[in-house]
Amino acid sequence: MASRRIEDLHPDLQPLAQTFQRRCADAGVDVLIYCTWRSGQEQDELYAQGRSKPGPRVTNARAGQSAHNFTIQGRPAARAFDAVPLVGGKPMWDASHPHWQVMGKIGADLGLNWYGRPSAPFREFPHFELAKGYQ
Repeated sequence: MASRRIEDLHPDLQPLAQTFQRRCADAGVDVLIYCTWRSGQEQDELYAQGRSKPGPRVTNARAGQSAHNFTIQGRPAARAFDAVPLVGGKPMWDASHPHWQVMGKIGADLGLNWYGRPSAPFREFPHFELAKGYQ
């Protein structure tokens, strides 16, 4: 099962994720970070979805290609997290809900790449990633 632990994020992303959560709360958005690091096997299972397994495609990255698979010295150090707004305690997956735009703006203000933006190479609303340049 994929990790939700902030400690499994890249050291540069950990404080940004905490600030992201705090700013979302300050803006009235209850947010759940539901994925930080995931194994290569978990990544390949997600990649198979919508291809060789039923369901919609949710990623274009195979194992080792995802920012969720990044490690430092063999330890989890994901360069991305996936988050969803909670409405009434339940995940709100409808991308037209205004909380997504609030989250996207907060992420962008923190310098994160939000894959829900219209110019994203692959629209993936929950995905927030460290900008290139972080090692």
